[in-house]
Amino acid sequence: MGHYDNIQNIYFIGIGGIGMSALARYFHKEGKHVSGYDRAHTQLTRELQHEGIEVITSSAVEDLPAAVLQDRQALIVYTPAIPQDHAQYLHFTADSYTMEKRAAVLGNLTRGHFTLAVAGTHGKTTTSSMLAHLLKETGYQITAFLGGIAENYHSNLIMDGSEVMVVEADEFDRSFLQLSPNLAAITSMDADHLDIYGEDAQIKESFKAFAALVPEDGKVFYANGLPLIGTSVGVDDDAQIAAVNISVKNGSYHFDLRTKENTYGGFELSLPGKHNLQNAVTALAMAIEFGAPPGLLANAIASFKGVQRRFSYRIKREDLVLIDDYAHHPAEIAAVHQAVREMHPGKRVLAVFQPHLFSRTRDFAEAFAESLGKFDDLLLLDIYPAREKPIEGITSEWLLQLVKNDKKQLVQKEELSEAIKSRNAEVVVLMGAGDIGDEVEKIRKELQGEN
Repeated sequence: MGHYDNIQNIYFIGIGGIGMSALARYFHKEGKHVSGYDRAHTQLTRELQHEGIEVITSSAVEDLPAAVLQDRQALIVYTPAIPQDHAQYLHFTADSYTMEKRAAVLGNLTRGHFTLAVAGTHGKTTTSSMLAHLLKETGYQITAFLGGIAENYHSNLIMDGSEVMVVEADEFDRSFLQLSPNLAAITSMDADHLDIYGEDAQIKESFKAFAALVPEDGKVFYANGLPLIGTSVGVDDDAQIAAVNISVKNGSYHFDLRTKENTYGGFELSLPGKHNLQNAVTALAMAIEFGAPPGLLANAIASFKGVQRRFSYRIKREDLVLIDDYAHHPAEIAAVHQAVREMHPGKRVLAVFQPHLFSRTRDFAEAFAESLGKFDDLLLLDIYPAREKPIEGITSEWLLQLVKNDKKQLVQKEELSEAIKSRNAEVVVLMGAGDIGDEVEKIRKELQGEN
């Protein structure tokens, strides 16, 4: 008996979110009647509609699907990012519908399955996507809930059986403490989401509490150097499981995997950056622990194409490169910089950055200034507010002043393509978690000279 067997209608408030849409897709494939609200249509909501899921952009109660209004047994799934005065949210609360946060739903789904969970302030989406791909390619029937669109599957949901569940474990709002992981990984524990946690120490405690959810017969893998107990993974260091004998050929990493018992050879990874090598080692370690045959893993990892907006090449010519990345934290920007310099040595690199959240910009201003200043040239967009109201004095102009680099300028989104063209860079990197992702295709066409 599954936890949600008796429910026919499921309505998502915030269905366009990356985690929400994966759940919507899952229930839709399970044969439920799925619908939802989001404030605007995006590529993702249009894909959901194409798959047969009703998506509305009106928050008015009278615009709710009739099936949901008439079914008091309907399940309402919502995200913590929803405004408290949302009309539909208030209607469902007043009418005592069953309401569950996204995290609780995911937690209920993991309870009945052998679950591999990947947590971390950076790296969790790529690592969980890699892990799901490795298990699927080595013959397991998996269900995977991912926090990004895996390029191999063009989806954030992989669903072809229930032998094992792979989930991205989100620390936001302490969501991941609702999961029941049998094997877990923690890729990083940098300060982030300070609007929720207040301070770094509480984030560390939260990750330790997540690690403690793993039963005694399970295992916790963690990035070498983190203050955790379990099995350490790393790149060319003293970790218990590590990538060794690393070389770069034709834009790909070649490496061997050293575990406590063996060294396995012949791995190739086409994702750039040391951080992706670390992600690969973590995914491989979890796959081997789960029981995947090590001999099949080299082929599986070589065929992994990555995750949309994670160092995604949109133009890759000798004279011009356009890269799109979701980086929105100083550590992620620094990782992108390392990857760009390693893969495109000697090239002039222009960074285009859209800061995400006023609070994050304020909390990490100096680190942002330092990581952005490493590029040869910088175009800075206005701060994307997401769920926040403005904070006085915290603006992109203020941040730009902190960047120690002569070649820098503020730019409006409407003028972005022209500004990029005028800078004459050989490598252009677009970074940010806001709506800069929606501009990428337009910029690609402009730079390629397509209209």
